[in-house]
Amino acid sequence: MVRQAKKEVLAQLFQHYRACAQDNDAALYEIAMSELPEMVYHSNAIENSTLTLHDTEAIIMRDIITKDHEIREVFEAKNLAYVMTQLLNKPPEKLTTELLLSLHALLMAGIRHDIAGRFRSGKQWVRVGSHVGANPAFVPGLIAELLREYDQCDDEYFLDAIARFHAEFELIHPFLDGNGRIGRVIINQQLMQKGYPPIIIQSKHKHRDYYPLFDVYERTNRCDGFADLFALLLQESLHKRIALLSSRRVITVAQWAKRHGIAGNAAANKAARQTIPAFRMRGVWMIGDDAA
Repeated sequence: MVRQAKKEVLAQLFQHYRACAQDNDAALYEIAMSELPEMVYHSNAIENSTLTLHDTEAIIMRDIITKDHEIREVFEAKNLAYVMTQLLNKPPEKLTTELLLSLHALLMAGIRHDIAGRFRSGKQWVRVGSHVGANPAFVPGLIAELLREYDQCDDEYFLDAIARFHAEFELIHPFLDGNGRIGRVIINQQLMQKGYPPIIIQSKHKHRDYYPLFDVYERTNRCDGFADLFALLLQESLHKRIALLSSRRVITVAQWAKRHGIAGNAAANKAARQTIPAFRMRGVWMIGDDAA
């Protein structure tokens, strides 16, 4: 569960964000669209795509394939970008089985037509490492139950509910392919439905910060690690939007640290812990130049 102190920090940040965001829908959309290559790159890299951020940006923004890549990876980048763009262009929808299937159909278009937009069935078992996904015969019912529980969790803190949904969704592994990417899309759909901006789960330390959380959930049914991770990333996303909407300009954390007489590694640690209002842009920690 997200600690009370963190909830209070997020509540204050959200109020500040809403004040900055008022009458700034166009700016918020452009910020989100500017993040699209990073969002797609990291989500695909978590699934071991060989595309770099530069490759991903060239494919999405300029329709250029910079070097030899498997056509599947090109489709994965384009399709995931399209899915996220669709979510950004529409008013947030209630999460339903139909929405899940439609998002999966878009994600798998041109990659696996035979499995696009449908749950596993028959003998379509899946395994990820030592974890075996749910029995295909029970997948539709398990997803319906998960959606119902999420829809009825009004008394649970929103990040705790989203964390539990993500952990359980990936444990079920309802699709033959694309579960991780769809799962991370759903996180942002759930955040946007509640008025929050999207987050980017970073791929760099996936073996330390992300993958182990699934093992913990499978063994203990605890999803605190996911909730804490999402809280930290949401802080960063809010800090970014507040800075871009209200600061004269943004500078690197390294520049900010030098200005304030702080060691560079100490400032980077503060940024990673979100004890300063820093955020990443193309892998570089940035901050508003007016940050104290």
